[in-house]
Amino acid sequence: MGVLIEDLLRDCAPQVLAAVVRRYGDFDTCEDAVQEALLAAAQQWPIDGVPERPKNWLITVAARRRIELLRNEAARRRREDAVRYEPPAALVSSVDDSLTLLLLCCHPALTTASQVALTLRAVGGLTTGEIARALLVPEATVGQRISRAKQRIRDAGATFRLPPPEELEARLVAVRQVLYLIFNEGYTASSGVRLQRVELTAEAVRLTRQLRARLPDDGETAGLLALMLLTDARRPARTRADGALVPLAEQDRSLWDGAAIAEGVSLITGTLARAPIGPYQIQAAIAAIHDEAAHAGDTDWPQILRLYGILDALAPGPMVTLNRLVAVAEVHGPGAALEQLAEVDGEPALRGHHRVAAVRAHLLEKSGDRPAARTAYLEAARRTLSAPEQRYLTARATALG
Repeated sequence: MGVLIEDLLRDCAPQVLAAVVRRYGDFDTCEDAVQEALLAAAQQWPIDGVPERPKNWLITVAARRRIELLRNEAARRRREDAVRYEPPAALVSSVDDSLTLLLLCCHPALTTASQVALTLRAVGGLTTGEIARALLVPEATVGQRISRAKQRIRDAGATFRLPPPEELEARLVAVRQVLYLIFNEGYTASSGVRLQRVELTAEAVRLTRQLRARLPDDGETAGLLALMLLTDARRPARTRADGALVPLAEQDRSLWDGAAIAEGVSLITGTLARAPIGPYQIQAAIAAIHDEAAHAGDTDWPQILRLYGILDALAPGPMVTLNRLVAVAEVHGPGAALEQLAEVDGEPALRGHHRVAAVRAHLLEKSGDRPAARTAYLEAARRTLSAPEQRYLTARATALG
């Protein structure tokens, strides 16, 4: 399947699922039907060409597949008579249903892990493998979570509508985590030939803007949006013309999106002044410090290290630990950071992850141990599934050779 068709299907998938679920209501059957429609498109479109109205084509096929699925399920045979196929135009709403679909997937009957996996699949359009890499868990585990989540949504009798106010707060934790993971997968793809998948970052920003419009006083939603804007602002400088990765310290900051930085800084500044502090706000504040530095050497690393200390207390995690160690090296030297890295190297979530080897290589290079740094860069290159990251890490190793 060509990249353009793959991107088109990923973009259409949540819209098609939202339309079919809104029309028929049974999420699990509709999700299965949409997956079959996407598979049919992946097989037919490269041969027959992309239809003039691809979303309506997918809705039509999904609606028909749903009928076939119901016919093949004896327990639901009586429902078959009530099913009538309607033209695609009747299924396509002028209202964007993606946010409603996201909140449905974050139903309180599900565990947080299942909410995240299901919404990444249904709303974010990620594959099971991509979700597994984003969550640092085995692919089989993600498949089981999605299957159980669909079953529980059906058993709970959930409907396609916004949840009542008393349920909204309970779902927001998972909703924000999902949006954050979708953005991260778009900003640095976990695998493939592209470093960035702009369609995912754009969708995450769009949905987060919608969420904030509904909850303008929610500090963490505002913090998440600010984090996305401040991070995505660097995207134009993250790759060279040949697609090669450019690390933050070497980026041409004149290419950064000044409007996005201004919006993000204004948003996080206002939020920190009035709302209870949360993890996304802290991460946004760190991103703002990076973005406001005219040159890499102007970065206020002591302030960043203090913020990582707060973040580690609020929301400890393996990636927070690795990022904090980079700040430790800038403030206290690479030796101190290497000592701390040795203490966390054995954590299950970090075992075998390429980011550990990449951070170790960076710290060893800063300490002047070029042979050990070269070995660590090569180890990181072997572990990553991202071709641009692999090329960058291999190039760093070669430069030290």
